[in-house]
Amino acid sequence: MPELPEVETVRLGLEKLLVGHTILVETHDTDKGFPNSSSDVEQFLVGAEVIAVRRRAKVLLIDLNTSYTLVIHLKMTGQLVYRGKESFGAGHPNESLIGALPDRSTRVTFELDRGAKLFFNDQRKFGWVRLLPTIEVPNIDFMKKVGPEPLEDDFTPKIFIERIRRRANTSIKAALLDQTVLAGIGNIYADESLWGAKIHPATHVKDVSDAELKKLFTEIQYVLRLAIEKGGSTDKNYVNAEGKKGSYIDFARVFRREGLPCPRHSDTLIVKSKVAGRGTHTCPRCQTIVKY
Repeated sequence: MPELPEVETVRLGLEKLLVGHTILVETHDTDKGFPNSSSDVEQFLVGAEVIAVRRRAKVLLIDLNTSYTLVIHLKMTGQLVYRGKESFGAGHPNESLIGALPDRSTRVTFELDRGAKLFFNDQRKFGWVRLLPTIEVPNIDFMKKVGPEPLEDDFTPKIFIERIRRRANTSIKAALLDQTVLAGIGNIYADESLWGAKIHPATHVKDVSDAELKKLFTEIQYVLRLAIEKGGSTDKNYVNAEGKKGSYIDFARVFRREGLPCPRHSDTLIVKSKVAGRGTHTCPRCQTIVKY
C-alpha cells in the first residue's frame, strides 16, 4: 500500500492539472469502486468545478465547487491517470499509466472540459471513489480515527511523544505503523526513521526515552520530506508524477539493503528480520534493543 510520500506525489501532480476543470460526464463499471447514488452524481458531480486537491493520510480529496468532495483511496493497485494537453500518471506501475484508456483495469472515468479525462484504474478492485459533502469528510470513520499529519506545522515533538506513549507496551515500529497514532507512515519510512534515530524497531515504546523520541520525530520529518522531494519510493507498486519511478529508494539507508554495509559502520552489515509482522531492516551495531 502507498505511504504518505507516494500519495503526496499523486496529489502534487493532480493539483497542477485538475484545478479549474469542470467534470462533464462520469462513468464506472461497478458500484463497488464508485459507491454513490446517481442523484448525488447528477446534482453535485456533473457540472462541478474542481477547486482543490488535498490529501489526508493516504487518502486523496478532490474538492468541488458544489461543496462536495471526491474521496479516493488507491489501496494497493490503484492509479490516477490524467489525459489532456498534458499527461500525468501515478500509481501501480503497469502499462495503464501510458497505454490507451479506458482499459480492462479502468473502474471510473471522468470526462472533463477542454477534452481532458481522468481515469481511476485498479487491477485488484480494492480501491474506491466516494462522493461526499465536504463538511462530512472529517466525520467518516477513517478520518475520525487517523492520527495527525507528521509534516503539518502544528505537529510538534510534544504532540508526537504524547501520542506514541499511548502505545507504551508495543514495539516502537508497531506504534509508528498504527495510523491512529500518526498518519501515513508505512514500512519503508518506519525502518528509515528508526535507523536514523538509532532505535531498534522491536524496542518497546516504554523503553524509549523522550530524547530518543525527539530524535525520531526529526528523522521522520527528514525522511518524509526527502521522499516527497524524490517522488516517493519504487516499492514495486509505485511510480511518481508523469509515470516516472520515484528515486527515494536509491537514497535509502537500510531498507532493502540487507547484506550491505551500514552507512555509519562499513564493517557491519544490514540485517533483515520481522518486527510487527513486517520485514524490517536494521544495523546490529547502530540499533540494539534496550530494556530498562
